[in-house]
Amino acid sequence: MTDLAIPVRSAGSSARTAFLAILWRDIFVTGKELWVLFVQVALTPLFMLFIFAKVLAKQGYVSTNYGHLLLPGIIALAAFLTALQSVAFPLVMEFGWTKEIEDRLLAPLPVSWVTVEKLVIATLRGLFAAVIMYPIGALVLGTAPWRPSGFPLLLLVLLLGAWVGAGIGITLGTVITPAKISIMFGLILTPLMFTGATQYPWPNLDTLRWFQIVTGINPLTYCAEGVRAAMVPEVPHIAPWICVVVLAASVVVLMVVGTRFFYRRAID
Repeated sequence: MTDLAIPVRSAGSSARTAFLAILWRDIFVTGKELWVLFVQVALTPLFMLFIFAKVLAKQGYVSTNYGHLLLPGIIALAAFLTALQSVAFPLVMEFGWTKEIEDRLLAPLPVSWVTVEKLVIATLRGLFAAVIMYPIGALVLGTAPWRPSGFPLLLLVLLLGAWVGAGIGITLGTVITPAKISIMFGLILTPLMFTGATQYPWPNLDTLRWFQIVTGINPLTYCAEGVRAAMVPEVPHIAPWICVVVLAASVVVLMVVGTRFFYRRAID
């Protein structure tokens, strides 16, 4: 009985060691390429924030307070999209041309753990994106809203939102082929960005009911609304508990779907 128990324990220890080694390698690579991640994170949200909240405000097309409504949505967008792109684009390449994924699949750990590691590193990148977007937003706007009491909700919603983005990324990365990457991401990312309630509060869409329904299907909406509830609760927003429940449910669904698609692609 003792002889049988030792290899099992050793295999589990080996898998954990391999998992942590791969995770540390990805963190190390991210640290070395921090400026690349910074550009990837900051460029689109920064231009959106500057044009919508600064240029249009100066010309009188939007109110001067619009920036405080927009910044939480931009932070949510940065976390969500960075996590999505951090896993989706590399995964398409790894399964397609480079075949780099084979090195990870040959490591002494289950295939599902490879999926989880990619989700973890993408989520960490998403959280990093959210963290750096706040001072950037404050620099662009001159001021930025902050509520210490809202920090636990803010952290929870951003963590779940980044994980959902990573889950969508792992699914897309295993479904899309390199030949179709440009058109598919164009068809998917643009609708995700503009139906995610990042530029407007979801409750105020009641006069445009069909678009409110479409926006309610997008998980980014609940990340943006949750961040808005944490940072600027005076702005109309979806109840925080609804945001947390929907994001948590999305995490579970995408974990199952993403892991299944990853496994099918890995064994092909």
